[in-house]
Amino acid sequence: MAGGPNGEQPLTLGMGRGDEEEDGAGEGGFGDAEYTAINSMLDQINSCLDHLEEKNDHLHAQLKELLESNRQTRLEFQQRLSEGGNEEEEPSLQSPERDT
Repeated sequence: MAGGPNGEQPLTLGMGRGDEEEDGAGEGGFGDAEYTAINSMLDQINSCLDHLEEKNDHLHAQLKELLESNRQTRLEFQQRLSEGGNEEEEPSLQSPERDT
């Protein structure tokens, strides 16, 4: 039997196997064991969602840092160019002049 993505054992609900009466549920209803299994699955889902949210927040913070670093680098480069840097060194960053 394979485990879930985090190694937990899969849970089954036991509906339709005839054990509803053993758990105190009537015909077609859920018993205590089924509710316990559902609660456990919901706890596992909640835990996975919390983990994904933490990862998303971390990635978002890293992306903001990268964007700010790139912005600073671009501003420094533009400042060096405006202070008389050699325009021939990086022609790809200069906008081409158009003949009108």
